[in-house]
Amino acid sequence: MKKSIVSVFFVMAVLAGFAQDKSGTQQMRTLFGGNDQVIHGGYGAIMVEYSQIDNKDAVLVGGRGAWIINHRLAIGMAGKGIASSISYPYSNAAPQFKDKYYLNGGYGGLLIEPIIAPFSAVHISFPVIIGAGGAVYSLQSRYRNDWEDNYWETLDASAFFVFEPGMEINLNVVQFMRISFGGYYRLTSGLNLEDPFGVKAESNVLDGFSAGISLKFGKF
Repeated sequence: MKKSIVSVFFVMAVLAGFAQDKSGTQQMRTLFGGNDQVIHGGYGAIMVEYSQIDNKDAVLVGGRGAWIINHRLAIGMAGKGIASSISYPYSNAAPQFKDKYYLNGGYGGLLIEPIIAPFSAVHISFPVIIGAGGAVYSLQSRYRNDWEDNYWETLDASAFFVFEPGMEINLNVVQFMRISFGGYYRLTSGLNLEDPFGVKAESNVLDGFSAGISLKFGKF
C-alpha cells in the first residue's frame, strides 16, 4: 500500500517537472487581478495540518522557505512539529509526576515542489519533503510549590528518516500571496522508541495522512 502511494506521488512529480505552459507571453492571473512576470522568485509559508498519530488526533504546525525557479519549481527547506498533546495513561507514575506521559516530535528537511500551470489563478503543486526528525516520550512533573514551574523529563528519544510527498491546490489570491489546501502522506523509518513500561512503539507509529492549509507569501 505504502509503495503504491509513493509511486503515484513520484509519477505525478515527474510529470509535473516535464509539464510546460505557453508562458513566453503569458501573464500570471490572480483571483483579484493584476499580473507579474519573473524568472526567479521565492516564498515563505506557514502551515497548519490535521493528522492522526497512533490513532490519536494531532495538529501539526510548520513553515517553509523556498526559491522558485522559472515559476515551475520551488526548492528550499520545510519543517513541521506536533503542536497538540498526544498523551497516554501512566497510573504507575511516581508521585512527583502527572498520571500521563506524552509523545512529542517534529521533522524537516529538503523541500522540492514542482508547480503545474503557475500562471492560472487556481493551480496544483506537488511538494515533497525529504529529511529527518526526532520523537520523544516524556513525563511532566507536578507543581511542587505554587511559585515553581513544572518541568519535563525525557523517558526515551529517537531520530528517524522521513519522506513526505503531497499535493496542493493553490489559489493566487493577490500577487504576493497564495492560499494552499493540501494532502500529504508521511513515511518514516528508523524510529526506535520505548514507553515507560518497556514496550517498543511500532516503527511506523508516525506514518499517516495529513491535510491542512498553508499561507504563502513571496514573489511567485
